[in-house]
Amino acid sequence: MNDVPQSGADAVLLQIDDLHVELPVGDEMRPVIHDATLALAVGEALGLVGESGAGKSMTARAIMQILPEGARVGGAIRFEGADVLAFDKEALRRFRASDIAMIFQDPTTHINPVRKIGDFLTEALVTNDGVDPGEAARLVVGFLRDVGVDDAERRLDQYPHELSGGLLQRVMIAAALAIEPRLLLADEPTTALDVTTQAEVMAILDEQRRQRGLSLIFVTHDLELAAAVCDRIAVMYAGFLVEDHAAATLHEGFLHPYTAGLLASRPSPTERARRLTAIPGRPLSAFEVELGCPFASRCAYVEDRCREELPAMRELDGGRVRCHRAEELRGTLVDLEAGRTHG
Repeated sequence: MNDVPQSGADAVLLQIDDLHVELPVGDEMRPVIHDATLALAVGEALGLVGESGAGKSMTARAIMQILPEGARVGGAIRFEGADVLAFDKEALRRFRASDIAMIFQDPTTHINPVRKIGDFLTEALVTNDGVDPGEAARLVVGFLRDVGVDDAERRLDQYPHELSGGLLQRVMIAAALAIEPRLLLADEPTTALDVTTQAEVMAILDEQRRQRGLSLIFVTHDLELAAAVCDRIAVMYAGFLVEDHAAATLHEGFLHPYTAGLLASRPSPTERARRLTAIPGRPLSAFEVELGCPFASRCAYVEDRCREELPAMRELDGGRVRCHRAEELRGTLVDLEAGRTHG
């Protein structure tokens, strides 16, 4: 098992070692995750960040074992030491019913449109835990109030189309909290919402996570948002984990050119006239990666070695990085558009 920094936390809840995933596409298997090694401590929040196709959502789905049919998964996923990949159907059902919950990107695709909100929220309590339907309704009303849903009793009798996107996402969070999980997976839960509602939903999610002592994996393309609500940031590119760093020191201590590019591409709240900096080229899918560093074709610091040899993930400055030149470039990665040196 690889040693992963724990940010001062005591107990490891989730350990992922050398995770790789392939999906069937036509007559061939295509990789979507090449290598991901992560540890998550009890009560810790981890932001999993990267562009579309980086492998973030597939990593979360692999943890919960809800991958498409025919998927091949290698490596190890351990929850409190138990091998998730070795679970039989009953063990997997118990795992999903009590230990882990997932909040999806678009609640409208995961809430049955012809069933009432109350039925959606109480089903797991009644079916899995044998809770009396009346008591289950009382419990979920409390969860709805916890996540900022007003007039919660009336909401139980409404259908999904009668609620706004923000309210539906709150319903999804309440449903996840209702099983009292140890680990919460949030897969871009604010993408379909307006900016104001995004902030409200993230504040609720962060508050509930802290109050309940939950561990959280927050999947997002927004590095700044992840840094604001998470203890640690893990950056993925083309199916590889390329950096793992404490969120509190991310802006000053990032180590990978890709992370630098993500930070530079964010709008500045203080520099009104600055043009956004774009990472050159296009994001690679995991199946397009061949020799060398997956970021080599877009990197301003590329050398011949980068194109020929895959860098290993290694510890540096309290984090981890996958870059041949990390020690050499440490402290010199530049936001070229703003002319600032970080590190």
